[in-house]
Amino acid sequence: MKKFMMLLAMAAMTISALADEGMWIPMLLGRNEADMQKAGMRISAKDIYDINNACLKDAIILFNQGCTGEYVSDEGLFLTNHHCGYSYITSHSTVAHDYLTNGFWAMNRNEELPCPGLTATRLVRMEDVTAQVLEGVTANTSESERAAIIEQNIGKITTEAVKGTHYKAIIKPFYYGNQYFMYVNEVFTDVRLVGAPPSNIGKFGGDTDNWMWPRHTGDFSMFRVYADKDNKPAPYSTDNKPYKPLKHLEISLDGVKEGDFTFVFGYPGTTQRYITSDAVELAANIENPIRIDLRTIRLTHYKNAMEQSPAQRLKYASRVASIANGWKKWQGETQGINRLKGVEKKKDFEAKFQQWATGKPQYYNVLPQLKDAYNTLRPVEVELTYFNEAVMASDFMNRTLSMWRLADMDDNDKIVAAVNKMKNDNEKYFSDFEQHTVVDRAIFIETFVYMWQAGYAPYLGETTLSKSAIEKKLGKIYDESVLNNKTKLQKLLDKYTAKDSKNIKKDPAVALFDQAYNLAYDPQKLAAYRKASQDIQRLMRSYVKGMMEMQPDVNFFPDANLTLRVAYGHVEGFRPKDGVYYKPYSTLQGIMEKENPDIYDYVVEPRLKELYNTKDYGRYGTADKDMPVGFIATNHTTGGNSGSPVLNADGQLIGLNFDRCWEGTMSDLLFDPDYCRNICLDIRYCLFVIDKFAGAKHLVDEMTLVGGKQ
Repeated sequence: MKKFMMLLAMAAMTISALADEGMWIPMLLGRNEADMQKAGMRISAKDIYDINNACLKDAIILFNQGCTGEYVSDEGLFLTNHHCGYSYITSHSTVAHDYLTNGFWAMNRNEELPCPGLTATRLVRMEDVTAQVLEGVTANTSESERAAIIEQNIGKITTEAVKGTHYKAIIKPFYYGNQYFMYVNEVFTDVRLVGAPPSNIGKFGGDTDNWMWPRHTGDFSMFRVYADKDNKPAPYSTDNKPYKPLKHLEISLDGVKEGDFTFVFGYPGTTQRYITSDAVELAANIENPIRIDLRTIRLTHYKNAMEQSPAQRLKYASRVASIANGWKKWQGETQGINRLKGVEKKKDFEAKFQQWATGKPQYYNVLPQLKDAYNTLRPVEVELTYFNEAVMASDFMNRTLSMWRLADMDDNDKIVAAVNKMKNDNEKYFSDFEQHTVVDRAIFIETFVYMWQAGYAPYLGETTLSKSAIEKKLGKIYDESVLNNKTKLQKLLDKYTAKDSKNIKKDPAVALFDQAYNLAYDPQKLAAYRKASQDIQRLMRSYVKGMMEMQPDVNFFPDANLTLRVAYGHVEGFRPKDGVYYKPYSTLQGIMEKENPDIYDYVVEPRLKELYNTKDYGRYGTADKDMPVGFIATNHTTGGNSGSPVLNADGQLIGLNFDRCWEGTMSDLLFDPDYCRNICLDIRYCLFVIDKFAGAKHLVDEMTLVGGKQ
């Protein structure tokens, strides 16, 4: 272990030749400092992360459990993406007060809207606790024993770390469990919506432009954190005061130009940079096509429904955004991996590793054993993909799942709780049953038919049967289930006891779900699947360790795991295909060029058009009367980085990260500096919308603006 920790330190002190790739641990950023400054950074690593003094990390928050935000005032005001705040904007929206469509701006503190369940988490400090976590683990410790020892050690370490404080601590593994870091956090629960642009700005371009460049989306929303009288986290209360952060970001109005140094500071979610060719092949060319096809079915029906009325649009907007995000990303990921010949490149490296491992018994059998494990895992993984994307595609099957679980309950208290929840859910479901059932029924039938045609729903009948016969069978199940008969369902739930479970199991929908579940989650297959997964985790720990020994001059960054990281690069355009060059910035002119009043995603707000026509950009426009909207850079980002601040060489806010270019979405698995670009909202457009478009200048006045036209 000591030898390996020295290897980690040596590797981290040597800069990789892979330009701009990497998501670096803030606590260890001193090792990258010289390279960052050579690239153009004018601040120090301690300005970014310092355990003893307020620094940039104190201005960064984990927004709920999947996005990033940043404080922009000393009164708890923070920015994140519109798509990160989307569900909270939607939750406050009604047909009468449609904040999603029309936008929302709190003109005073009393108008700010509470968001129950939303959290904002600040990192207090982090610590390498590898030695403590692995205490008691030896080379002869089995995987199950290892897991138990680690779990016990983590419990002790985290309990001790936050004793006597209001903080919370978590420990996460790095390099597949070769290293462990502890994160001590401060979690705020009184978070309120302050502002959001209308969807025609915050989601301009919709799913068509998602993952694409050039981009013209004003993807931001604003929230405020509140704290108690001692500036500590507290549940929502009218007595709470705006939180006073240790640090808030200065905002630069100087803008960006090609070649400028930038860095992103946020919470990237998941990358798998070191996986083998078998894993890449499984993701890109087996799972992704299944997911894409099945989500296309759902999106087609939801989008058709959304065009029918404003109420239907509101009903499905958040759902469509969630489904479409992965749907489009997977398409770009597969295309990028195949363009790069990613599977072949992985195989080439594995051949070199195997040659290097000759005579090294601790590594020589790692890759062959990984291949065996993936051969076991692959067929079950495919079945689970079909279950998740087809069986669980409809609301009907999700409601059936609740009924199926109820039928297996024998504890009276659990039965009462489950029945009450189902009653509440049914009230919402049947309030829009007539319209929704048309959409949901079609999704249920089409996704099951797709799975049946692929040979993964044998319980529906032989694939030699006609498609129309299977559709008729599925339609009958949908129509005859008690779940779609409000009167019968209410009667059943009103008198339900454990004795009624037999009747539930006879319901055609419950019977169908039971068949689908038992096929996908067959205990024997799952046992083999779990063992293969555990083997992969164990073997990857050895594989990554071996890779580091094989390449001591390479700077290995740990895969993203929703912990605070720094990625750095430069503002730079790229060539997605022959004869095409994308400039690294976009302007308001592009919005006017995309305008199409007949397509909802490309409707331009009248006020925005007025400001464009009069060039009334205030201090946010450029000297030549352009209004910047977005820019791209070579920073290595992924999901979770949404809302992350994009900072300049002086650590000042110049934009919000919100997407990646479609051609580079394979960066979770393979990074290509020629194609991988993160897409950023230019902070000047954000301020322009708040001030000139929305008339909410009081919010800009809270911020610290520097540079530009004052």
